[in-house]
Amino acid sequence: MKALEKLDAHLKTRLSDLAKAKEQKRRIIGYPAGGYLPEELILAFDLIPIGFVKAGDKDALRRAGSYICRWFDPFWRSQVGCLTSGKDPYYAVADLLVIPVTDNHARIFSNTAGYYTPEIESFVFGVPHVKDEISRAYYLQGISGLNKKLEELTGTRLSESRLRQSIELCNRERALFRDISLMRRSDRFVVDIKDFVALHHGSFLADKEFMVEILESYIRELQETPPLNKDGPRILFTGSTLAEGDSKVMEIIEDAGGVIVIEEFAECIRPYWNNVKLDGDLMDNLAQSYFMDRICPGWFRPGTERLDFLIKLAREYRVKGVVWYQLMYRESYKVESCFFPGMLKKETGLNMLTLESEYDSAETGPMRTRIETFIETIRD
Repeated sequence: MKALEKLDAHLKTRLSDLAKAKEQKRRIIGYPAGGYLPEELILAFDLIPIGFVKAGDKDALRRAGSYICRWFDPFWRSQVGCLTSGKDPYYAVADLLVIPVTDNHARIFSNTAGYYTPEIESFVFGVPHVKDEISRAYYLQGISGLNKKLEELTGTRLSESRLRQSIELCNRERALFRDISLMRRSDRFVVDIKDFVALHHGSFLADKEFMVEILESYIRELQETPPLNKDGPRILFTGSTLAEGDSKVMEIIEDAGGVIVIEEFAECIRPYWNNVKLDGDLMDNLAQSYFMDRICPGWFRPGTERLDFLIKLAREYRVKGVVWYQLMYRESYKVESCFFPGMLKKETGLNMLTLESEYDSAETGPMRTRIETFIETIRD
């Protein structure tokens, strides 16, 4: 696909583009890609958002072991390893780290960043675990505090017109991701899971306007693309995190003959099902969309909203099975994976395969055997 080739070429020069932007006194805001940071705020100040999406590398985990114990989610330990090593240029280029603390794993990253990398200033705000008006107000207070921090950083006040333009741009990006995803309901397979995930990962690093152009170009190409030669069982792929560099489960599913037609991950896949409204108080609208309207991750209470959404996706995308991919020590997903199979079976008649990972290459063989058996079972 030419659109993906253009995105790849853009990302190859992105670091040099960022270096030039810094020379022109533009600031770069780094953040972990968990979906609770409104990029619109950053863009409204003419700052550059860079989402941290890299994981899957054992070296990053080993480096993190010098700073924290191993009993944390390996994605967040990888963020610690990448940040403290200084070896990944995307983590070193940020002028400010913004860290929405969603759970204890995000908190350990914020604590480590604040203590071991004091040369990079951090701004931390909390994300509640219950959807109600009190929690919504708390989240709004958090992003309002971020607004004040960005005003201090830039020496300018937030412009409503600039914020509106940024929301329109991000809404366009979300709408394009949504359009691509909805294409996958059809039996005419044209969207490859690896391409769709690569677009998401690229969107956390690429220039926003350029990314919108890439997505528009990609959709035009899809409309002229002959169907992919795939006829295997349709799979829903879900879990907490699908990071850049962690593709082995996707690849094994596809190699085994399964076809991933929809995925739902809380981290490193951009939330795209809802747009931010443009009428009324725009900051209030950001809180509504990013906190209340977003499908919540597994650590929310009572958590049934996400599971109901998975069942809805399973029906709408007519899947034949669910692959649940969780990272070790992510307690909330571990708990859900124990009772969701029964809920899924009762509501849809579908079976679920649960996989667990610590980004260890030794996992690949056993995972392959289990996935191949699962695909063969649902095919029969």
